[in-house]
Amino acid sequence: MRVLRLFALTRRHPSAILLLVQLTGLVLYPLLESTRGGPLGLSAFGIAVLVITTRMVRQTPGLTWLSVCIALPAIVLLLLQALLDMHWLLPWSAGLEALFYFYAAGSLIAYMMNDQHATTDELFAAGATFTLLAWAFAHLFVVLQALQPGSFSAAVDPQSARSWTELMFLSFALLSSTGIGDVIPIRPMARALTSLEMFAGVMYLAAVVSRLIGLTLLRR
Repeated sequence: MRVLRLFALTRRHPSAILLLVQLTGLVLYPLLESTRGGPLGLSAFGIAVLVITTRMVRQTPGLTWLSVCIALPAIVLLLLQALLDMHWLLPWSAGLEALFYFYAAGSLIAYMMNDQHATTDELFAAGATFTLLAWAFAHLFVVLQALQPGSFSAAVDPQSARSWTELMFLSFALLSSTGIGDVIPIRPMARALTSLEMFAGVMYLAAVVSRLIGLTLLRR
């Protein structure tokens, strides 16, 4: 019975499931990345998120086949890194994941802007889109850090490469316009990317979220 209810929930509010999985990842990543099986666990979770997000795109005006074409190579590269320790593939997989999450976020934005009234699933989609954008920029930071070491610094061990958790924290801080925290962009390209994320965060809140709030109030 509970399984049937969960299945019905995923059919009614697929955006809520995607949002829940991504928020769960924010808690799991710090716990996994410092363990011996961390890389395998992180890759497995990344693959799960890619699959769930691909299913989510099916509910939007986005093209499912295009999202699959982006997600499949990313999944293959994640498996190679996890099973064969081919860590040199990291910038390639991160780049594909960034492209995939940007496309998924754009599809969700089109889904939310397509109606003249705000549904419950679209309100969940607003949160899921925010996390997708944060993940996409975090993956771009991973690519940049691999191509230009030393792009980001921090108060703790400033010379080391920043971990995924640190880059994700930076991405959420910039996208939400709440500050920059203790992780700072050093190189010019890093500052350019972080500036773009701040702009994207402000425009998303102003254009998409404010519209959904207005439609919700109008319906009431």
